Amino acid sequence: MSTFPRSPRVLKSGLALIDPTTSAVLRIIVLQYSPDSISRTLQIQGAGGEGGDRSEALRLKGPPVETIKLDAEIDATDQLEFAEPGDTVTQSGIFPQLAALETIIYPTSSELLSNNTLAQAGTLEIAPMETPLALFVWSRSRILPVRVTEFSVTEEAFDPNLNPIRAKVSLGLRVLSVFDVGFDHKGGNLFINYLQGKERLAAMSQGVIGALGVTGV
Repeated sequence: MSTFPRSPRVLKSGLALIDPTTSAVLRIIVLQYSPDSISRTLQIQGAGGEGGDRSEALRLKGPPVETIKLDAEIDATDQLEFAEPGDTVTQSGIFPQLAALETIIYPTSSELLSNNTLAQAGTLEIAPMETPLALFVWSRSRILPVRVTEFSVTEEAFDPNLNPIRAKVSLGLRVLSVFDVGFDHKGGNLFINYLQGKERLAAMSQGVIGALGVTGV
């Protein structure tokens, strides 16, 4: 029995891959353990810039470029303790979970083969392959369209068949704004929802000028 029977259920974080045209969910990747911390950087997109026209000092060209970094842990140790010989974790360790994350940044094998066929047939221009739209989901307040910009894996333990059973995955994500995908794109719509959510939260945090030790400015 749980020591705290009334403790709230902790939500998982993760990634969702959707079709940007139909919004159909193609794959859900739930992180086994939500990271203890995430690092967020916002690069301001000012119009003036260093040495620029002083009349542009307070103007913004667009939303800041937001990047997110996190470390996610994957561990099959507890599952292996109770697993049967034919179970997936016994046969493959955490390879399936790693593959689900890694294939986000790969074009599919069918796309590669198709492009190779087109190239051999003499097609002069082959359009770059488009991936599904990736969403970083961290609570209901943060459903962000993102592009994976950094990906590294440290495999830390292996079973007797050399299947990895524990690993740490480091992800770098760049939030896609309406300047990246446009207002009519599903990602652009999600970004606007994210920004509107920020504005609603900001409205809930109104200070008073007296807290600054002054009566007016």
